[in-house]
Amino acid sequence: MKLMIASDIHGAAGFCEEMLKAYDREKADKLLLLGDILYHGPRNDLPENYAPKEVISMLNARKKELLCVRGNCDTEVDQMVLEFPIMAEYCILYENGRMVFATHGHSFNEQNLPMLKRGDVLLHGHTHVPACKETEDYIYLNPGSVSIPKEGSWHGYMTLKSGFFTWKDLDGTVKQEFRI
Repeated sequence: MKLMIASDIHGAAGFCEEMLKAYDREKADKLLLLGDILYHGPRNDLPENYAPKEVISMLNARKKELLCVRGNCDTEVDQMVLEFPIMAEYCILYENGRMVFATHGHSFNEQNLPMLKRGDVLLHGHTHVPACKETEDYIYLNPGSVSIPKEGSWHGYMTLKSGFFTWKDLDGTVKQEFRI
């Protein structure tokens, strides 16, 4: 199974469209969204081509292909217009015998770790900065942001297949790889 992982769309219709084109190009089985889907939040400027209603339409058309966790900018009113569940705080995946704890990052993060066993993976968005950090106790991964990359990073996503995490920009250029 191949999974595409993206975070922090923040209502940017153009970048959402590019993300979905990348999803089609990747031929992934599912798209895991790590929150902050429609609203840009009070700390971010409006992203380019901010059009939450267009994002709603694009994502609802793919509802059977999506997995999602709730971001700090996602609310119950967003759930009322999205036809797939977005209100879970986290989801748990298993890859190569390791738990992958997928969340947005505003509640569970490196400062407030979930219950991880040695070698498990903490996967979250929220910071808008791609990350790959292996510690003695856990692995921290972040796909960065689809629409508002920070700290000189790119508009991008990750894929997961057969234990390989791959970071790519929206054009599909590989930026980094990591095997668990």
